[in-house]
Amino acid sequence: MGYYPAGYPSVQDSVDALVSMAKNGCDVLEVGVPYSDPVMDGLVIQQATEVALENGFKLHQLFDVIAGVREQVDTPMLVMSYWNPVIRYGLEKFADELKSSGAQGMITPDLIPDEADKWIQISDELDLDRVFLVAPSSSDARISNNSDVSRGFVYSVSTMGITGERAKLDELARSLVSRVKSSSETPTCVGVGISTAAQVREVNGYADGAIVGTAFVKAYQTDGLQGLEEKTKELALGLG
Repeated sequence: MGYYPAGYPSVQDSVDALVSMAKNGCDVLEVGVPYSDPVMDGLVIQQATEVALENGFKLHQLFDVIAGVREQVDTPMLVMSYWNPVIRYGLEKFADELKSSGAQGMITPDLIPDEADKWIQISDELDLDRVFLVAPSSSDARISNNSDVSRGFVYSVSTMGITGERAKLDELARSLVSRVKSSSETPTCVGVGISTAAQVREVNGYADGAIVGTAFVKAYQTDGLQGLEEKTKELALGLG
């Protein structure tokens, strides 16, 4: 699964980037929503989302990005958004446009099931996936509940901290996935810190998917669309 922020560095550029990722090895696309207070994101992604906002990105353009990608590829798409932008936009309106633009659901890093009754109801009505997070610090009860309430998969955060590349993937990830699988039948994908083909291959050996973000954004920042294409192909080798 590959993450890329909508609107970076422009709306059309982000459409082109996501289409390239889909065509070169990503099985699922994670479309990030630029936000002024991205508490889970590392410096690379923060810088990219700041550029998008400085260039005038507005939340309603998220759905233009999704629709633009959907016109060219049928790769599943999930939006990754902090909860405040969704609430400000209007949850029902956001969910309706999410569905109509062609996305399959949403990852909500700062929303817990205990406070998500309305989103759970609407996502059921619209048949949208809803992905909650679990972390190494989560209690067994929290892991079980977040996993069971999630639709599509539950997001296992590989390590304590923010997103970004790490030389050695935290061993806590394997333990966390084991805890998820022992308490729920919901698939789980691992994210935070995955940046190499070897790590992708390692994670896919014990989890249901590997989520990569910073490495893709960094590749685009350094070498544009060509660099992003090459990085996607490189990481996809981990699936071979």
